[in-house]
Amino acid sequence: MLIRLERYFEFSRLGTNWRTEVLAGVTTFLTMAYIVVVNPSILEKTGMPLPAVTAATCLSAAFGSILMGIIARYPIALAPGMGLNAYFTYTVCLRMGIPWQTALGAVFLSGMVFLLLTAFGIRQLILKAIPQDLYAAVACGIGLFIAFIGLSKAGLVVQNPVTLVQLGNIKDPTTALALLGLGLMVALEIWKVKGSILIGVLTVTAAAWGMGLTHFTRAEGGVASLTATAFKLDIPGALRVGLVEIVFVFFFVDLFDNLGTLVAVTKRAGLQAADHSIPRLNRILFADALATVAGSLTGTSTVTSYVESTAGVAAGGRSGITAIVTGLLFLVAMVAAPFIGIVPAAATAPALILVGSMMMTTVTEIRWTDPLVAVPAFLTLILIPLTYSIANGLGFGIISWAVLHLAAGKLTRKDWLLYLLAALFLIRFLYLSAS
Repeated sequence: MLIRLERYFEFSRLGTNWRTEVLAGVTTFLTMAYIVVVNPSILEKTGMPLPAVTAATCLSAAFGSILMGIIARYPIALAPGMGLNAYFTYTVCLRMGIPWQTALGAVFLSGMVFLLLTAFGIRQLILKAIPQDLYAAVACGIGLFIAFIGLSKAGLVVQNPVTLVQLGNIKDPTTALALLGLGLMVALEIWKVKGSILIGVLTVTAAAWGMGLTHFTRAEGGVASLTATAFKLDIPGALRVGLVEIVFVFFFVDLFDNLGTLVAVTKRAGLQAADHSIPRLNRILFADALATVAGSLTGTSTVTSYVESTAGVAAGGRSGITAIVTGLLFLVAMVAAPFIGIVPAAATAPALILVGSMMMTTVTEIRWTDPLVAVPAFLTLILIPLTYSIANGLGFGIISWAVLHLAAGKLTRKDWLLYLLAALFLIRFLYLSAS
């Protein structure tokens, strides 16, 4: 049996073994386990029950990671995406006033669109149509967005009626503890400690308990708690509020997140083909789409590939076994559901800030000396946090790219899909302005 598995996962060709793959899977889990705490803390703001979202987070991450490992055979783990969960909560539910059940319906529909477009090869065409510089800008913009949310949760950035925002009170116990937590997480990162974010979250939580800043109320958790969100999605409602408006954003943001992760992980692992293409790309995209559908059914926002998978690759992971091990550990993590409610904002805020900072690494991939590239990239990354909307930044980036290249006489037939996307975004903005 083991020999058959080794052949299927190509252990010999990849130069790996069971011990290396298992350790790599554990490493990946430790570097992304913070999502078990952070994702529910964000989605809870929509009114979704915290224990149910925690269980859904673990289950969807387990399903997506195991599926990726089995059918695509890549060391890529999946979980509810950071940035996408923020859009789900702060833009769709809180700002647009859409019930979380309807938002889940939109996530489900986006997953079905993923499946259809992947089956017809359209999703792959879209991936090739978007300039690489904008991929980098979107990642940076989402990083700034996540960090801004974390700074707000920590009380380090607060509202001001004149200047819009200002520095908060660093003497406030929550703010001070969040800053200490951030310092601890960064120190652990510098020391190359695996699971630095999770360790930081647990340490700050313990400190908050000792300072009397949080109180524990035991809640139902585990698989049983899923009944509060599982199959509660409202698909007809999502169609009524606007298929294009919500599903469009879920679809394209997931595309950007996914592509960046695929390139980063496969390049680091040496799994790209000689022409820099990614073998079995269709299988990867199918796994990602099915994970999103499953996540919406259990009760969480869009599930996507995680760039933290590079940690497992750095530990030697090369096959799908790495992702499967990570998925199994997420199943084990479900037992923690009854205790997640004790985690205060002071513990999750520094995690958001640190994750946001990590996502800024792609800023060096943008060609800042070329105005045709720099302006669209800048508009993308700056408007995402300042307008509190990934869709706005993404839309302005694509539109400005198309307009500037058209004005410069650099329009080519091969860019037809990019200009179609720009037109769709422009229609979206005109629609929102009229409504």
